[in-house]
Amino acid sequence: MHISDLLSPGNTFADVHAADKASLLKELSHRAAWKAGIEGEVVTGEILKREEVGSTGIGGGVAIPHARLPRLQKPFGLFARLDRAIDFDAVDDQPVDLVFLLLLPDDPEGQQLNALACVARELRDAEALERIRGAHGDELYRAIITSEGKEE
Repeated sequence: MHISDLLSPGNTFADVHAADKASLLKELSHRAAWKAGIEGEVVTGEILKREEVGSTGIGGGVAIPHARLPRLQKPFGLFARLDRAIDFDAVDDQPVDLVFLLLLPDDPEGQQLNALACVARELRDAEALERIRGAHGDELYRAIITSEGKEE
């Protein structure tokens, strides 16, 4: 699985403004819901419920909020680079400026774990993070998917 299987250029956003974690998650959940054809309140509720279990801030300024949704047929991603980093209760206590919101089907086949691992692997790579943070305009999507297939 590759990030390009989860994310399209139209679901990649730069310079997103967020006052705090809760407002960011609500905004991104509604954007993702609209694009995935699911009710915004359902997505927001599931994303916030997952976040209550523990922060999805994985360190290095990155968060991967995610939720399983029964009506979803395939994994769906939305990426936001924030205009300024915000507190996200990340594991390293550092603020977050890169957020990959991931909606996953509620299936037992493990597809969701593959999708989550794919995103986490890419967004832990120092070179990838530097590329993503330095990308401008339409370059952002290309910066995210550039290293696909390196390990394969």
